Amino acid sequence: MSDKMLNIGEACSILNVSEVTVKRWAREHLLKSVKSGKDILFPEDDVLKYKEINDRLTK
Repeated sequence: MSDKMLNIGEACSILNVSEVTVKRWAREHLLKSVKSGKDILFPEDDVLKYKEINDRLTK
């Protein structure tokens, strides 16, 4: 289990979606996020888990 936090650009790259989509998922509590000042950070484990689930659903 990793404690690494990803910025929005890194999360977008892993999930292969736009910043707007990642922000919406965070706002709708579909993807865990933490605000750090003006930045939004995402736990790497949660991003990878969400990607795995999303990939299964889109196949």
